[in-house]
Amino acid sequence: MSDSKPFHVQPAVVTVTVVTRISTPFDAKTTAAEILAGVDLTGRRIIVTGGASGIGLETARALRDAGAEVTVATRNPAAGQRAMDLSDLRSVRAFVAGWTGPVHAIVANAGIMALPTREVAANGWELQLATNFLGHFALIAGLRDNLRQAGDARVVMVSSGAQLRSPFDFDDPHFERRPYDRWVAYAQSKTADVLLAVGIARRWAADGVTANALDPGSIHTNLQRHLDDATMRAMGAMDDEGNLLTPDRFKTPEQGASTSVMLAASPLLDGVTGRFFRPDNQEADVVPGGPDATGGVAAWSVDPVAADRLWDYALEAERE
Repeated sequence: MSDSKPFHVQPAVVTVTVVTRISTPFDAKTTAAEILAGVDLTGRRIIVTGGASGIGLETARALRDAGAEVTVATRNPAAGQRAMDLSDLRSVRAFVAGWTGPVHAIVANAGIMALPTREVAANGWELQLATNFLGHFALIAGLRDNLRQAGDARVVMVSSGAQLRSPFDFDDPHFERRPYDRWVAYAQSKTADVLLAVGIARRWAADGVTANALDPGSIHTNLQRHLDDATMRAMGAMDDEGNLLTPDRFKTPEQGASTSVMLAASPLLDGVTGRFFRPDNQEADVVPGGPDATGGVAAWSVDPVAADRLWDYALEAERE
């Protein structure tokens, strides 16, 4: 017999964090105005980039009609708008320097898509990545104190279903060695937008700042200006005579703006952060990305390790 004392094995304690997927009463046909029915945004100051046309215009219009003070930041401003070229960090810094007071929301809507040939910004970044991601990073980071002043600010990153097609390539993000592919370049930039929302959610919660990303869906806008007729026909968006078609899956600009407006101002999203929303205004499932993916948000787009790495990469570029 052993004279050793008996011992007790304490069962392991496993902490499981259950994240409930957000569900809303809206759908793909809901308009931006319907999202904000009965919502009073008086006193809230909101910046919308690329708000001169398309879903950006409808986003700005719906927010304004609900009482918000909306600043439209666009490359070629009209009356009542402010100039900012997202591909030029000097322009972004000038915009930030000229801003005073709180910002209650930033809707990062501006973007370019599928440039047929590789173009670069003044800092050497591939132009889609510089415009769609880095310019917005510089704007949002530059206005962090202003977002903090609001106490309950929101950042909205307008991404795309294209984020399912490519992770962020940290080895060659600017296609300096690999062959340039316009769709891969666009997809990478939209993955970067989602990662930026994840990065903000991880860093700025104590500031009262939330951040979410979205896929607005398919909408006829100026975003398609670089697409040739063959590509438009392959998408089912043009007939053989060159006339635009609107397939059932397409949304109007007023419907396309709904998810941006919901994330920027709906009380239903109070405190929600680090999520990705589908064109039907519901939170997306996380799925494996790749050519066979048909919906959801790619795991690589919400990877916290990639988000942290991209944040550091953007900070370094911004300081140069």
